[in-house]
Amino acid sequence: MAIKSLSIRIDEEMLDKLHYVADYEARSANGQILVLIRECIEQFEEKHGKIELGGSSDKK
Repeated sequence: MAIKSLSIRIDEEMLDKLHYVADYEARSANGQILVLIRECIEQFEEKHGKIELGGSSDKK
């Protein structure tokens, strides 16, 4: 699996709070974001079923 980069715009207060939570969980901000994304995907799949990828039309 290729590792991709993603840039986001985030206000300073939210970023500071993200770093606080990440430090508390002994993670980097990047690691904390990945945990949150995984949790979001798991919750979505529990509600809507497994996301099946395979075609170029899957990219949004």
